Amino acid sequence: MGWIAGVDGCKAGWIAAFADRTGMEAPFFRVFPRWSDLLADPLVPELIAVDMPIGLPDRIAGSGRGPEQSVRALLGERQSSVFSIPSRSAVHAVDYAEACRLALATSEPPRKVSKQGFHLFPRIREIDALLRAEPGWCARIYETHPELAFRTMRGAPLLHPKKIKGVVNPAGMAERRVLLLAAGLPEAIVHARPPRGAGADDALDALAALVVARHIAGGRGRPFPDPPGRDSQGLPIAIWTYVADRPRPGYPP
Repeated sequence: MGWIAGVDGCKAGWIAAFADRTGMEAPFFRVFPRWSDLLADPLVPELIAVDMPIGLPDRIAGSGRGPEQSVRALLGERQSSVFSIPSRSAVHAVDYAEACRLALATSEPPRKVSKQGFHLFPRIREIDALLRAEPGWCARIYETHPELAFRTMRGAPLLHPKKIKGVVNPAGMAERRVLLLAAGLPEAIVHARPPRGAGADDALDALAALVVARHIAGGRGRPFPDPPGRDSQGLPIAIWTYVADRPRPGYPP
């Protein structure tokens, strides 16, 4: 039995949506306080797609890493969901003012760090430390982004944001659930209550990552850029989605 997982950061750490590639077991959620806990789980996945940046350039040219700049144009009004991640040195700063100083010094044009981006840095550092210590995981852990995944499922940018001013938007959540069901995920997991420590939006994002993981495992992954770049530590720099099938009859392209 081979397991794959889609993972998103959440308040309690990480929410993972597991799926059995044979289809013998139903998909399920699990929350892990640390990334290392996920990899130590008895059901450690053969392949993981995670909504978190992997690969940190030493310098940034333009509005974020290359993958971020590449995918924004595909997302229409949802492109603001793709944060600009700064250089490696800025991400490894634990103080916001220091992160801004280092980001300014290593970007062209000079850019500070957004507060939203800064709050992701501890999660980014968890994966970064693992991949630098055990580079063999690079063949099994792929960066994705839920808005790009949903855009691939729909064949066009989404119509509704998942949140408005920090509050979950029912129309956005409903739109995403329809797409997950059309992608073949069971209704029970798509409509499941998220585990304690994770929000309903985190759960849907983990499921979107799971859809991408399933396609990567099937040889249908698509990276932006193609081929992926590499940072100075040898880590891949790419956001992954997949090559979509033709639209299903009766479903919007």
